[in-house]
Amino acid sequence: MSSSPPERRGGGADGERGEEAAAPGARAAAGLGRRRSGDPSSSRQRSADEVWPEHFVEAVAAQVAVDATRSAGRLAAAPAVVAVFQVCSTWRAVSRSELLWQDLCRRVWSRRRSSLPSWRDEFVRLHRTAANFRNRRCAYSQLLPASSDALSCRRLALSDHHLVAGFHDGSVLLFDLPAGQLLATYRADPLRDRLGRFSQAISGIILLAEPNECLTFSSQDGDIHVASLDVSGSVRRAHVGNLMEDGTLVDFTGDARWWVGLFAGVPGRSWHIWDADTEQLVYVGGTLTDSHAILGWHMLTDLSRPVLARTRIAEPGIVVGCTPTSMEVVDLNDSGTILNQQELPHGAVVDSVDACECRVMAVDSRGLAKVREVATLQELCRFNTGRRVEGQQQQGTVRVKACMNWCYAIVCSGRGVRVWDATTGAYLYSFRERIGEAAVAAANDRYVSAWADDSGLHLWDFGAL
Repeated sequence: MSSSPPERRGGGADGERGEEAAAPGARAAAGLGRRRSGDPSSSRQRSADEVWPEHFVEAVAAQVAVDATRSAGRLAAAPAVVAVFQVCSTWRAVSRSELLWQDLCRRVWSRRRSSLPSWRDEFVRLHRTAANFRNRRCAYSQLLPASSDALSCRRLALSDHHLVAGFHDGSVLLFDLPAGQLLATYRADPLRDRLGRFSQAISGIILLAEPNECLTFSSQDGDIHVASLDVSGSVRRAHVGNLMEDGTLVDFTGDARWWVGLFAGVPGRSWHIWDADTEQLVYVGGTLTDSHAILGWHMLTDLSRPVLARTRIAEPGIVVGCTPTSMEVVDLNDSGTILNQQELPHGAVVDSVDACECRVMAVDSRGLAKVREVATLQELCRFNTGRRVEGQQQQGTVRVKACMNWCYAIVCSGRGVRVWDATTGAYLYSFRERIGEAAVAAANDRYVSAWADDSGLHLWDFGAL
């Protein structure tokens, strides 16, 4: 494992902006703890603790941190709340409140579960990891070499403690993180009848961390499997697919509440939604992939073509689906109701589609990436990936893979792995390692992983330093 130090630093500027944003709020809050000259008994200055109960001070600190986040980014929250603690010793004592740090982890970092003994430690960990990501401080490792039998990875999924890789032969590998040790290999039923060479190719992985980690994965023939995260490698088939009735399961995603499948091949049956608790199918319908039905059938025998469709959970109860020509937002809580849809006049490189925290990103055929608000599909920012893919994409020779975490957009192309700020569209840096053309990539708040057919499986850990 090698370490990649930063070439340039950007965190300091964020911290300075955060303190500037927090200072007025902190000074105003401190002023509320003093009497005005015209008030009764103004001759005696009252201390802050006489006027401000602890929960009021916690609320002020939390609001200052949230305001700094909105104006200058998440890295501004820490220096902003530290500025609040400097008002007086009584206010500084609030820094020991676990309720405050739990609230800050939720409101600033969207974190509802702590992996460390205290919420303060969790906030510090998240801030340091984000600062490492901003400044390209990471540890790099190669988990698997390129396969000698031309085995290609189709899907990747990350959690705090595990990485899961699904391959076109139907195998699923589970790795421990951060060590990168291979823990288990899962396989679908090898005796099941197959319609097409790639009918058992992995088409989606759901790796959940809360409350207990669990793994669900699907294959293109529509089968859905549930696996236990242990060395036994035991697999249970939760749903038996029906290719002739539904078509090819092009992509599969979900969370603790829903499983969502995007099918192509049979008109009017694009979306399939299951209740994750009962594993029962609750909705079938939609026309998103109807115009690509023939290509859906071709995926069973040919995986060299451009990707047909992607679907991602964008926020609880909301899923977004995308084909090369259109994008849809679907309400999972309301029987698959379409909340919004948009035609894509310049087409989309579907493997560049990802969603995170109410935002969705896609790169079009001109190489222009757009980040949109999911509910309205209104554009939030854009950036140029520097590669026009229109003509080459049709020949299946260009791979532009992209993924998102809560702050950043990671794009893998012939120029390497590059990172943009997903809130402003500002270009940040490129990874040092050259891995070749990536076939798939995934990211969360700490890790980035990518598979390239020429170089194997790669992992970047931004929380190790």
